[in-house]
Amino acid sequence: MEKMADVQLAPLRTIGDFLLESARFQIPNIKDPEKWANRVLNNLLYYQTNYFLTAIIAFLIIGIIHPVKMVCGFVAISVAFGGFVYCTSSQWKARRFKRDHPIISVIVILLAGYLLVYMVGAVIVFMFGIAFPLLLILIHASLRMRNIKNKVTNKLEYVGLKRTPMGIILEGLGQEQEAGS
Repeated sequence: MEKMADVQLAPLRTIGDFLLESARFQIPNIKDPEKWANRVLNNLLYYQTNYFLTAIIAFLIIGIIHPVKMVCGFVAISVAFGGFVYCTSSQWKARRFKRDHPIISVIVILLAGYLLVYMVGAVIVFMFGIAFPLLLILIHASLRMRNIKNKVTNKLEYVGLKRTPMGIILEGLGQEQEAGS
């Protein structure tokens, strides 16, 4: 718990630094995936607050455009996950219910199939609401060239003088880097 107390939210970078006048963009060299990955990781750390804000805004815009589908998609995914957990944790109960109540089981299967077909559109909208912001972030992090301030700030993160939410997420994904990179 003490480690979490040391976490600092990175500052919100200016729109000029993030997108406009001082921003420089270049297509990464796909033949050097290590350098490309280094650029992406460093940009994820440096612009993390901007990326979190971008993801929230994009998710909200999609949610405002399709609010019912977003809610239905979230509910469908939650129910599917809950059903999976329930069925895998108590298989004998499910088999017993099917044996004792065959008509109800068939009705439930048909209703679930209908609901699944109906909800596919909502699930797609919900997943798009999650995937689209992530795609925007990946494109920006891939194309945005680093500047001196970016490099110095990232060195502080690597040395461990400063812990940020994105640093913790990347560490959890096994993407921590050495101080010299």
